[in-house]
Amino acid sequence: MKLVKICLLIASIIFISCNNNSLLISGLKGVNEGIKEQYAPDKRTAIYTIDFNSLDGKIFIEGETDSKEAYLKLIDSLKILDVEVINKVRILPDTVLGNKMFAVARNSVINIRSEPKHSAELGTQGLLGMPLKVLDKQGDFYRIQTPDRYISWVDKGGIYRMNKGEYDNWNTSKKVLFTQNFGYVYSKRNSNSNIVSDITLGGILKYLSEDASFYEVKYPDNRTGFIKKSESIIYDQWLQKLQPSKEKIETIAKKMDGFPYLWGGTSSKGIDCSGFTKMVYLMNGFVIPRDASQQVNAGKSVDKNLTFEGLEKGDLLFFGTKATEKKKQRVVHVGIWLGNNKMEFIHASGNVHLSSMDAAQPNYDEMNKNRYLGSKRYLGVKDIHILDLKEEYK
Repeated sequence: MKLVKICLLIASIIFISCNNNSLLISGLKGVNEGIKEQYAPDKRTAIYTIDFNSLDGKIFIEGETDSKEAYLKLIDSLKILDVEVINKVRILPDTVLGNKMFAVARNSVINIRSEPKHSAELGTQGLLGMPLKVLDKQGDFYRIQTPDRYISWVDKGGIYRMNKGEYDNWNTSKKVLFTQNFGYVYSKRNSNSNIVSDITLGGILKYLSEDASFYEVKYPDNRTGFIKKSESIIYDQWLQKLQPSKEKIETIAKKMDGFPYLWGGTSSKGIDCSGFTKMVYLMNGFVIPRDASQQVNAGKSVDKNLTFEGLEKGDLLFFGTKATEKKKQRVVHVGIWLGNNKMEFIHASGNVHLSSMDAAQPNYDEMNKNRYLGSKRYLGVKDIHILDLKEEYK
């Protein structure tokens, strides 16, 4: 349907814009918006900031995109229209990065911001060892894309940049996964030795060796250290043993009970509502979309009558403003249903805690009950937006 709209726009431009530059620009912008809607509808996961302008009778296209497919579609449209333009579009990543178009998070938690400056809003976080695509550079900040496809900016101190060979080597090497909420990497096989750095739940480092009590590990920037075996596991073994279930969703979720709330947070140092659900599913072997407004578009719809009947432990509950004739539904909060006889769910609001949809319970959450929009089931559901790490491992 979107392709049909673009073709109709092209036909209209050919018909009405023969010698009228302003009409031509207007029509080209319409085609451009159609391409953006088709290939980059969500600016959090795709870049498409291309625009048309006119100066001294000449038409310019400027901006940037990380979608070569979208760019080629635009160029093909211009060829059909036989329009000459001065092309200043950047296809990301480009030469500003040299050959180091990949990176790995080098700190326990990296703060990824909406703009290339420290004062910008925290968009999300990355964990130690997380593989990243690098798309652009501005000053001391790099625009990166996380495994859940979220695109934003991180300062240079948070990542270690790599070329394709180094990146592939990191991704295929044997690794160790940290399984406790908080801990340390030590300089020696002794918990009383100096600390190389802290490490949080979900952090990953390269395996070097082991003894009875410690794993020797290596950072992406080649630092080395030691992690207690009692606080970690070989990553491949963890994946092989994974048997995601409703009960394990609850176990991991309750392990985070009390975590402090942090807008944009996805770690034990601070977590927001969708960062919490994302982290719970990550530790059960799934990479899911970052934000609540994205998570609601994945999985299987359940509880369409909004009665809390038929829900299962592990289902995601969504909250916000219902759609009207003039406005679309707006999702602003998410939690995880626990399915016990208290109608409890667990969510990050103020901190991670349990609330209830039962007015008879002391932790009754009237506000969220009144703005409940519906639920989605992820477990046992095949969805392009839900990445099963175990399937990737195979």
